[in-house]
Amino acid sequence: MKKIISYPLSLLAYFSFLLVICVFHPIQWVCLNWFGYDAHKKSVDYLSFFLLKTLIFTFSTSKVENRELIPEGYPLIFVSNHQSLLDIMGYVWFFRKFHPKFVSKIELGRRIPSVSYNLNHGGSVLIDRKNPRQALPALKKLGQYIEKNGRSAVIFPEGTRSKNGKPKKFAPNGVKILCKYAPDAYVVPVTINNSWKMFRYGLFPLGLGNHPTFTVHPPMKVSEYDFEELFEKTEQAVISGIRL
Repeated sequence: MKKIISYPLSLLAYFSFLLVICVFHPIQWVCLNWFGYDAHKKSVDYLSFFLLKTLIFTFSTSKVENRELIPEGYPLIFVSNHQSLLDIMGYVWFFRKFHPKFVSKIELGRRIPSVSYNLNHGGSVLIDRKNPRQALPALKKLGQYIEKNGRSAVIFPEGTRSKNGKPKKFAPNGVKILCKYAPDAYVVPVTINNSWKMFRYGLFPLGLGNHPTFTVHPPMKVSEYDFEELFEKTEQAVISGIRL
């Protein structure tokens, strides 16, 4: 019965989602080209806010826990499990104070109104998973960027989304490069729960009554750990918070 009810509600949610990204695409362009970075960032913040609000059509809400643990005034490397596209919207809105930039697959940088524009022009890097050589200089550039500007990078070391919430093995290379070129950074483990349930039936219909949660774990300063120990502690922290 719940799945049947979700069909018309999902149409409303998708229509609202499409409306928001189409409206904000030209807004982003104007903000960036006429007023610069700060205005563009503000437009992306509110883009994500309104996209999260489209969840109301599926009786869903989202929230962040333990955000007060995050140190201010330092570059940050958010390391997280990955469950759906909703994760990116949540990061942009809930962690907007820290100017999050993403390590994302190159496919998301094409033909998606607002989303692709922000990934291409907002400081994020797009990785071609079929070309590992291309990823190295891109990650190096992002690490140097957050180190210089005191901003944050978001990386999903699983490499792809989990369709059932169960985490995949974390790959260390991307995190290692970011740590190397942002030595003053803190690594912030974040566990995402219930995001995948929005797409439990696939792209359509959407799941109902879900409550995606972003849980922050105690940050660790890069310079105070050997990378192997830092990465192991980070993966353990993220996985320990996953609720299936």
